[in-house]
Amino acid sequence: MPALANSEKRLTYRKRVLKSGFIVLGDEAPGLECAVRDASAYGAALQVSTTFGLPARFDVFIEGVRRHCYAQWRTHTQIGVLFL
Repeated sequence: MPALANSEKRLTYRKRVLKSGFIVLGDEAPGLECAVRDASAYGAALQVSTTFGLPARFDVFIEGVRRHCYAQWRTHTQIGVLFL
């Protein structure tokens, strides 16, 4: 397992990116568009219109790849996720 990145609790450094993504809440639920602000092999920071109502676990599509994830932190418009 990699060492912690500086004083942060992340496993690796995240690279700044600007990609579009799509949060999937369920098969019947409407999805939510998001922007990927930074990412690593282990997680990402997602920019959304609101984090209100987002569950702790959900799936996200980034560049056509569906990833299961867990919300590590959130603000009103951003959510940091750990890929499972």
